[in-house]
Amino acid sequence: MSFIKTRKKIVSSALLSSLSIASGTVIAGQDAANLPTISAHGLEASLKVDKSANSKYLVPLLDTAKSVDVISSKLIKDTQVTTLSDALRTVPGITLGAGEGGNPNGDRPFIRGYNSESSIYVDGVRNATSQQREMFDVEQVEVTKGSASTLGGGGSTGGNINIITKLPKLTDAVEGSISSGTDDYRRIVLDGNKNFDNGIASRVVVMGHQNTKAGQKDGAEYNRVGIAPSIIFGTNSPTKATLSYYYLRTNDTPDSGVPYSNPKGTGVYGKPVDVKQGIYYGLHNRDFQKQENHIGTFKLEHAFDNGFNLSNIVTYNRSKNDYIWTQPDDSQGDVTYGKVWRRANSSITDTETFADQLALQGKFNTGSITHRLSLGADYSHQATDKGSYGVTSGLSAAQSCGTGTNKTNPTYGIGTTNGYCTSLYNPNSYDAWSSKLISGYTLKNTTKNTGLYILDNIEFTPQWLLDLGVRWDNFNTKQYNYATVSSTAYTAMAIPTTVISKSNFFSYTAGLTYKPVEQGSIYASFATSANPVGISAGDGSESIAEIYKALQPEKARTFEIGTKWDLFDRRANVTAAVFRTEKQNTRIAVSPTQYTNGGASRVNGFEFGLNGNITNNWDITLGYSYLDAIQSGNPGVSTRDGSAIQTRGKQLPNVPKNSATLWSTYKITPKLTLGGGVVASDKVYGSTTNTLWVSGYTRYDVMARYAINKNIDIQLNVNNVSNTRYFTKAYASHYATEAEGRNGVLTLNFKY
Repeated sequence: MSFIKTRKKIVSSALLSSLSIASGTVIAGQDAANLPTISAHGLEASLKVDKSANSKYLVPLLDTAKSVDVISSKLIKDTQVTTLSDALRTVPGITLGAGEGGNPNGDRPFIRGYNSESSIYVDGVRNATSQQREMFDVEQVEVTKGSASTLGGGGSTGGNINIITKLPKLTDAVEGSISSGTDDYRRIVLDGNKNFDNGIASRVVVMGHQNTKAGQKDGAEYNRVGIAPSIIFGTNSPTKATLSYYYLRTNDTPDSGVPYSNPKGTGVYGKPVDVKQGIYYGLHNRDFQKQENHIGTFKLEHAFDNGFNLSNIVTYNRSKNDYIWTQPDDSQGDVTYGKVWRRANSSITDTETFADQLALQGKFNTGSITHRLSLGADYSHQATDKGSYGVTSGLSAAQSCGTGTNKTNPTYGIGTTNGYCTSLYNPNSYDAWSSKLISGYTLKNTTKNTGLYILDNIEFTPQWLLDLGVRWDNFNTKQYNYATVSSTAYTAMAIPTTVISKSNFFSYTAGLTYKPVEQGSIYASFATSANPVGISAGDGSESIAEIYKALQPEKARTFEIGTKWDLFDRRANVTAAVFRTEKQNTRIAVSPTQYTNGGASRVNGFEFGLNGNITNNWDITLGYSYLDAIQSGNPGVSTRDGSAIQTRGKQLPNVPKNSATLWSTYKITPKLTLGGGVVASDKVYGSTTNTLWVSGYTRYDVMARYAINKNIDIQLNVNNVSNTRYFTKAYASHYATEAEGRNGVLTLNFKY
């Protein structure tokens, strides 16, 4: 346990150092006692958000002909979520995918049934690198649902996610939180803002975090530090420049998951094995995940006298995602004999991305018709070096836990020093491990994307609005496969083989909105998306290969009819929509060496939402999603190994038919607020054949907050109150990821 204590000391030291630096930056030259209070004291934040922070939405969300769910700053504070994955559980219709093999271990959300890992944006700029994202510098999260390539380019089949970061305000403020809880939970966030009254305002947010996985003994551990400074020049002038920087470093012991109950080792049948809650099959002496993410942004904007605004955003992103983690592999049939093969999954991924976005927005009239226009051009270049750790031990997969009759009495197995085999029911995470690691890059991907778009919101009358949009993309990807010079080393300069994929495509959107009254709208919309080969540039599951480099981008389209209404003196809003998303030409294998655009799928669904203040004391966010997601491709699709599988009529993986979320708070007294929430989901399949699955679940959370004074409050969150055992991710083979057990966090929030 000494290494755990060492990590805690390192994190604690980093927290104290960051806290002192940030405090000095914000308060230097000013008496802290004289800092004015934040204006938000007089106006409570709401769970209802009226306008998107994405400038490509030209009108308020009430008048937008598309489903957009917003995770507000109030909901983030109420639930005390610390990662993007945790925050997304409050949005119905979103599930999480798992990483294994070629899929990196990072955020992999599925929106309305389709993988959206390459459709994650930060302040409107694509940020698709494989990361496990933090919430310390997040103001709100916006989830657009339905095909949406016109908003950002390739991807967005089921929708996209836009993370809105914290930027300087026009008030002086110091705020933050200090948290402690069960499972060695410790967290501190400090947020300081200074308005210099000369057109300059600055802000810095720092964070330190550590905890072990709730309910898991001697298992996964999470350690993170981050800092996000920003400064704005020209707050009171037509021309404004914003500089910001984001840094996050993690040093985790990743979770290993639970194998499927697969008695024959075929890898095609079962739900997770019935073992004790919180079980951990990983190896502390081997497993790790280290990530770094740097984002530097420069935004220049100018407001013209005629109401038009010209802006240019330049970003540079450098990320690293290195790990070895244990996959409890079921493929050898060892679970029948009470054993698990500790298969090592690894990745070495270094990515650099440069992006530039130029946009012009404004409002003008053509006769009696009003246009709200956004047009622009963007360019991005992403380069990814990717490799893995070779784990050498002299043992084959079968030998690790025994083969044939040796499965019951193996030559290599539980109790030996190789560490590759462990008990299904009583694994030891501190087993000795003596194998050798060999690291090296195996490929390099480069992707260049150029896009042009125009979006127009046309107001014929205050009752009738028409949205039209079109985007053109040129997308080029190259993959260099490095040649190896020996069995134990790689060279990045050997003559590589090259795979090139090029594509050009258009995306469209159209929506008609009718407003029978000012506080309500009824709309119908149509939108398309395109998913080119290699959309993630090698830093995700969408890679490229010789056998499908020439295939066309996968095309999808969404039809949606919905309505939105402001209620209770416009303190809350209710939304409802029915929709259909069709993916027409999915890439599928028709033989072991040939792919074609021959697959298809469709999702019919219904969604309902209620967000805001029912009364001055009662807040609520409620959501429900029904998704009928069916594969409708070829009746007999062949996998690359030549075996036939049947997928027509099967449910899409990672899609619950029914899912619902609820969070509500009530102010009992001016000082005491109580709250709670429910998250519920149906069964989710991991495989396209629907033979691997995780069961549905219902989870309950509670919260209590007491205001000591106008500046300080204490908040208690207890998550998964009933200690329900459920699974958050179902991979297509071998394993599923178990959720955290019951845990509690006590937080001191302060604001001056």
